[in-house]
Amino acid sequence: MNIPNLLTLLRIVLIPVFILIYYLPVPYAHFSAGVIFALAAITDWFDGYLARRWNQTSALGAFLDPVADKLIVAAALVVLTQTFSALWMTVPAIIIIGREIVISALREWMAEVGKRANVAVSYIGKIKTALQMISILLLVSFTPFSALSWVGIVAMYGAAILTLWSMIIYLKAAWPVLTSEM
Repeated sequence: MNIPNLLTLLRIVLIPVFILIYYLPVPYAHFSAGVIFALAAITDWFDGYLARRWNQTSALGAFLDPVADKLIVAAALVVLTQTFSALWMTVPAIIIIGREIVISALREWMAEVGKRANVAVSYIGKIKTALQMISILLLVSFTPFSALSWVGIVAMYGAAILTLWSMIIYLKAAWPVLTSEM
């Protein structure tokens, strides 16, 4: 167990804390939940940086890091669909969560056939992740339909568009392998 892995585990532990704080019946609950989400997002960047910098990459970290990322994003999106309770929030949430499931399965299968490099993380995927985190942070932290919340909604749709775009890129890269005879 090393510091990068502990930071990843912290991100997983923060998920129920985030949800609990979000639903507290106090005026600062959403903002506090936003601080928790921001802390989780920062640890996501920081654990990878430290693992590479200190040469502490591990199989456990390589497995847990994307799991922790997907869990906290999915939890936040589910909470937001309940808060906004509208189709226009549910659709991008489903796009984002659905894409994560598809790409995770695709990467697992491509690794199984020795072609994992064909679906390595792309630049579009990194931009999508950053925009997604910003949108969730704004939507969680601020009163629904406030000025910053609207910025979060626009960012959520931008993230959903990039989500579809990056999924198409990954599927296109994997398509020759997916359609070949086994």
